[in-house]
Amino acid sequence: MPKPILVPKLGLTMRKATVVKWLKNEGDQVTKDLPVAVIETEKVSAEIQAPEDGVLLKIFSPKGSVVLVGATIGYVGQRGDAIPDLVLPQQPTVAAAPSASPPSSAPASGEAAPRTRRLSPRARMLAEQKGIDVAVINGTGPGEMVMETDVLEYIKSTLYRTSQGLKVKELIPMSATRRAIAENMTSSLQSMAQVTLTADVLARELEKRVQKGVGDTEHRITYTDVLVKVVAGVLERHPLLNSTLEGDQIKVVEEVNIGVGVAVDTGLVVPVIKDANKKTTEEISVTLRQLAEKARKGGLSMEDITGGTFTITNLGNYGIGAFTPIINPPQSAILGVGRILLKPAVVEGKLAVEPMMTLSLTFDHRIMDGHVAALFLKDLQERIESPQPD
Repeated sequence: MPKPILVPKLGLTMRKATVVKWLKNEGDQVTKDLPVAVIETEKVSAEIQAPEDGVLLKIFSPKGSVVLVGATIGYVGQRGDAIPDLVLPQQPTVAAAPSASPPSSAPASGEAAPRTRRLSPRARMLAEQKGIDVAVINGTGPGEMVMETDVLEYIKSTLYRTSQGLKVKELIPMSATRRAIAENMTSSLQSMAQVTLTADVLARELEKRVQKGVGDTEHRITYTDVLVKVVAGVLERHPLLNSTLEGDQIKVVEEVNIGVGVAVDTGLVVPVIKDANKKTTEEISVTLRQLAEKARKGGLSMEDITGGTFTITNLGNYGIGAFTPIINPPQSAILGVGRILLKPAVVEGKLAVEPMMTLSLTFDHRIMDGHVAALFLKDLQERIESPQPD
């Protein structure tokens, strides 16, 4: 008997996922516990394994489909097995009771009775690919069934026009990662009292550490590697910036786990370097390189992206000097790193042209006052400018 390929629940808050790709085609042989498809949740990409040895009999949700947790996206079985029909979630219907009198045009309660949405297979596939709620489409098929032409007409008349009636040049569906970023950032700004402080830092000693630092994997130490190490040490001396607010309690976290923003095709992910304060710069460099590689291949696990207590985001490589980073909930602060530029500076009482870098610290004013964040930033500035090793 065929077995369904189900969308697994990969996290407590996971509700849906997007089918990124199928690794097998219909009719291909599959092996139990080996991957057959890749899905993208709000946080990570994950592979779905075949439930048994056999043949991929049917794909119900093609690439690009948005599917709910627990949904059946395909079936695996033996050749010749009958494929069960896919039952789509429908609104409840009201059964008509036998009556000698003609039915009323409106329900006795005065409310409109919900109707069952019937879709042709091609209409369902197209609607899932485009992420369209079929409840808003009027069906022209038998019994008001929604046909593929109905979906196409909806796309033509609605999706390719803005709410102001302007023509749309290109339609780009939001990926699960992009949606998660939008929701998290909006929630962050709405739920926290965020304030940003900036400071210019002399980067001469930082450049020296990068120039002489070579890791065990024969790749050069980066500015971010050194900054993670320095920040982790400074956080130990300023614990409020390594805390979270739960209800009316500020919880100072013992572990110092630094998240680092990594740009990927679908947006930005933040893998976490656990116990960064206990690692050497070289160990941080190796760990960060491995996490960044996994991120770009879509292979990060939930363990890789959870548990962060502070985040660093570096836009220096993009030519950005200063910016206003948004806190990654439930953390209490985030550090933005700008590019290094040669600027006039007074060093030891003398005017000189020195490499300077701007740091932007955003903190949650509910948890700490400005002077606490300022002291952290001042301490961080001194440690970066210090010739002494961390």
